[in-house]
Amino acid sequence: MEEILLGIVTTVNNYLSNYVLIILLLGMGIWFTVRTKFIQFRCFGEGWRRLFGDFSLRGGNQGGGMTSFQALATAVAAQVGTGNIVGACGAIIVGGPGAIFWMWIIALLGMATNYAEAVMAQKTRMVDADGTVHGGPVYYITAAFKGNGGKFLAGFFAVAIILALGFMGCMVQSNSIAETMNNAFSIPTWAVGLVVVVLAGIVFIGGVSRLAAVTEKIVPVMAIIYVVGSLIVLIMNAANIPATFALIFECAFNPDATVGGATFGIIAAISQG
Repeated sequence: MEEILLGIVTTVNNYLSNYVLIILLLGMGIWFTVRTKFIQFRCFGEGWRRLFGDFSLRGGNQGGGMTSFQALATAVAAQVGTGNIVGACGAIIVGGPGAIFWMWIIALLGMATNYAEAVMAQKTRMVDADGTVHGGPVYYITAAFKGNGGKFLAGFFAVAIILALGFMGCMVQSNSIAETMNNAFSIPTWAVGLVVVVLAGIVFIGGVSRLAAVTEKIVPVMAIIYVVGSLIVLIMNAANIPATFALIFECAFNPDATVGGATFGIIAAISQG
C-alpha cells in the first residue's frame, strides 16, 4: 500500500513540478508584470521608503494592527529560513547549477504576482464592528468566482493551506533544524523538536501582536547573520565566483549531461529553481 501511495504522489508531483507549476508561475508572473507595468522595478524605491516609514523595535500592537516593518518581518520569518538553505541545495543537486538562474527569474516575476495577491487581499477584506479584519486568498477567490464554484475553490484552498503550513511545512522545517543541530552539535533531534514547539507555542499564544513584536526583533538579526555568513563564504571562495556565474548561465540553457541531457536538464533546472 505504501509503495502504491508513493507512486501516486511521485507521479502527481512530477507533473505539477515539471509542467503545471512552471506554466502557472512563469505565466502569471509575466502577466502581472506586464499588467502592473513592471511594478517590481517601477516602484522599488517607493516600497523601501514606505517599508521603513514606521520602523520600530519597541513592539506593541499598533492599535490592533502591524506597522509596515512588522508586516514585512512576519512575512520574511515565514518565507526565509531553513528552506532557503536546504531547498537551494536540493534544487542544485536535482536541477544542476542552472536552477539558480531560474530561481532569480521566477523570484523577479513573482514580485508582481505577490503584489497582485496583496492588492486583492486589501480590496476584498472585511472589517467587523469591533475592528477585526478578515482577508486573504479565501476572500478574493470567492469574490472573483461567484457561486458554488468559488466556494469550493476557497474551501479547497483553506484546507490545503492548513495542511501545507500547519503540518507539512512545519514538519520539514523542524526536521531540517533538528537534523542540522544533531549533525553539528550531536543534540538529540527530539530535544530540538521540543524546544521549537515550546518557543513557537509561546509566540502563538500571544496572538498577532506578540508574533509581530517577536519577528521584528528576530528577523533583522537573522537577516544580518544570513547575509554576513553568505558574504564570508563568498569571500573565502572569491576566486571561484566568475566561473560559478558562468556555470549558472551555461547550465540554465545548456545543461550538462550529469542532470539528464539538454531537454530534461532544462526542465529539471526550471522546475527545481
